[in-house]
Amino acid sequence: MDYKTNYESVNMMLSGVIEDCPHRIANMANASAVLFQELKDLNWAGFYLYEGGKLVLGPFQGKVACIEIELGRGVCGTAAEKRETVLVPDVHQFAGHIACDGASNSEIVVPIVKDGQLLGVLDIDSPVLNRFSKEDQVGLEKFVEILKQGL
Repeated sequence: MDYKTNYESVNMMLSGVIEDCPHRIANMANASAVLFQELKDLNWAGFYLYEGGKLVLGPFQGKVACIEIELGRGVCGTAAEKRETVLVPDVHQFAGHIACDGASNSEIVVPIVKDGQLLGVLDIDSPVLNRFSKEDQVGLEKFVEILKQGL
């Protein structure tokens, strides 16, 4: 299936909900809701925050999730450690994948780095193999750039 997401619209929605809101947790909660509402075939969309040398579960939409992730472990930990987006067409082929939800088959994780500091990651899972494309990567990286204004 070909997924076409209007990221211009999604990013405008995000800008609207975080505008003049000084509360980072509220902004991340609304950001995860925007993604969960606007992107098709997701089973998880949310954040892990970098605290005490680990990624700790933050605001999200979806099923119960892992609470802590070490840097370098799984898709989230790898994206955080490398500070670069990791797009995984089939999580079952990703060495060290952490299966918080056995229904997840593909994943994209975008690190959140502001002023040189790792703040956390945006993590999105889908039950569909090959759900995410380079177009999604570009759109979600822009989404994170916008969100950083509210963090």
